[in-house]
Amino acid sequence: MILGAAYGQRAPASVFSETFYVDAALEAGARLPLPDDQEDRGLYVVEGAVTVAGQTFEAGRMLVFRPGDPISIGAGEAGARLLLLGGATLGGPRYIWWNFVASSRERIDAAKEEWRKAEWGKGLFDLPPDDRGEFIPAP
Repeated sequence: MILGAAYGQRAPASVFSETFYVDAALEAGARLPLPDDQEDRGLYVVEGAVTVAGQTFEAGRMLVFRPGDPISIGAGEAGARLLLLGGATLGGPRYIWWNFVASSRERIDAAKEEWRKAEWGKGLFDLPPDDRGEFIPAP
């Protein structure tokens, strides 16, 4: 359990809404139901392959599922390592640019400007003190 709660477990980190983020390793042929108490759910296949509803998905695939559908994941012949995630649906539209996600284009523009300034710890962003000299510039 990386974050949130699922499968009767709860991660120690505080969260502001119900969510789950789980690192799961499945042996060959193992089955795992995806938690069904969150509206938005998905998984990322890190290693191996999985089957869902009769379809096979190899490593590197991200799957997003419809709310309410019962989902059972089956590991392939070599097993699988997965990241499972889910949570409440966010209200309203979301905008994405590079590593920024926001509820308005204006907030994205503000984030771009703040990142380009590289004034760590003075605005929206901070980096570890020993790692401020080498950061990834925005495109």
